[in-house]
Amino acid sequence: MEPKYILVALLIVIAIAFHAYWYVFESKRKHQPGVLKPAPLAMGVAFIANFFDTLGIGSYATTTSMSKLWGVMPDEKIPGTLNVGYVMATVVQAVIFMTIIQVDFLTLISIIGAAMIGAFFGAGVVAGFSRRQVQIGMGLALLGASSLMILSLSGQGPAPGEALGLAGAKLGIAVAISMVLGAFMMLGIGFYAPCMIMISLLGMDPRVSYPIMMGACAFLMPSGSTQFIRKNSYDLRTAIAFLIAGPIAVLIAAPLVDKIPLFWLRILVLAVVLYTAIRMLTSAAQEKAAATQTV
Repeated sequence: MEPKYILVALLIVIAIAFHAYWYVFESKRKHQPGVLKPAPLAMGVAFIANFFDTLGIGSYATTTSMSKLWGVMPDEKIPGTLNVGYVMATVVQAVIFMTIIQVDFLTLISIIGAAMIGAFFGAGVVAGFSRRQVQIGMGLALLGASSLMILSLSGQGPAPGEALGLAGAKLGIAVAISMVLGAFMMLGIGFYAPCMIMISLLGMDPRVSYPIMMGACAFLMPSGSTQFIRKNSYDLRTAIAFLIAGPIAVLIAAPLVDKIPLFWLRILVLAVVLYTAIRMLTSAAQEKAAATQTV
């Protein structure tokens, strides 16, 4: 048996254990009537975001944008809800792409392990952020994500490599960067675009970014999400909607990965992300002004 199949089996076990932990933890809390009933709007957001996430666009920026635009949940709950609610959808993606795309096993598990460590410690910090801190952090994160999108769209990134793995200093660099990206993911910046750029810069075949980035996200999200659950720093009703709609979107989108032209869709996503970043930062400035006037 190939080692990657053992990793896939481990991921499935972790996903089951995480959702069991989530269920047991929430069953001990007292909830308002209707809070466990998923909202149709939130399910629509999750379906759209995870459909395009499977195509490599990423779900964090798009979900944040739609949530902010339509008022799906409070701003300060967005990072936690994203991470908790999208665990299953990301696991489904990881299982699919880790199975069908070849990548060096040592490189894969090294990057995954580093991202998990970064996510665990990063989530502990983000879960304690105030509403305004989240708005500022996510606004800046979205501006960073949009910069990466512009770099990708302009074709100014490095030439594609052919390597399926890394060793030595390059592997050490990838591990260090992945730890930082895992922590940033807890803030909602997303792992995909930075991971793709890192892989290209280190001379790897861009195709291996799919099992690496999706595998890393699938392993790190349960690790970090337990912090959000424990601190009740997420919106339960929205997370349940994400849990239901996300995997369905992934299964529908997976066969279309190589068939849909995505350039103009990426342009649209970029515009929405920039708009949301500006709205987040503007909201933070308005709240600061209001607090100053109150004092």
